[in-house]
Amino acid sequence: MNRNLIAILRGVTPAEVVDITAAIIEAGISSIEVPLNSPDAFNSIELLASQFGESALVGAGTVLTVEDVEQVAAVGGKLIVSPNCNPEVIRATKAHAMFSYPGVMTATECFLALENGADGLKFFPSSLLGAAGLAALKAVLPPSAETYAVGGVGPDNFAEWINAGASGFGIGTGIYKPGFTVADVASRAESIVAAYDQCQSR
Repeated sequence: MNRNLIAILRGVTPAEVVDITAAIIEAGISSIEVPLNSPDAFNSIELLASQFGESALVGAGTVLTVEDVEQVAAVGGKLIVSPNCNPEVIRATKAHAMFSYPGVMTATECFLALENGADGLKFFPSSLLGAAGLAALKAVLPPSAETYAVGGVGPDNFAEWINAGASGFGIGTGIYKPGFTVADVASRAESIVAAYDQCQSR
């Protein structure tokens, strides 16, 4: 089952990233983001791309520049997620046939992202926008636009966001933060998947 869930591994290290990611994929989440402000992030992305590139969508988060995009592409990443909406970054991502998820908050940013080729919209921080804000924006966005809520979302409020029109979610500290063991991550990933699947079956 392809779930619209992105695991955000901010702070992960190359020494642990393969085992952590294996547990997440085993639980049923197949999109993995390593933010570029993590230790030696490009090394981690390269390890994941080589280990899981056929079974998961692996790439980078906190991507701010075209140079970042080039480096992610060079190590085999296929996913580019940003906290902001930078048309140059979006276009560079698509030029490498990678998936683009820029951060947006306003209608202007949403349409700018889509016009430049974004595959989906990352509403960040979604806690600031709120589900009601997303529902209002969904009224004017193209029905096909993928909308991901990131920041302040989790199993306890998936249903509220899905009812507001969210296509999926990015999960950060709810699934991983430095110091978590593989068992910690596995348990959290399983809970997230169970809650997401329950919402989808309603």
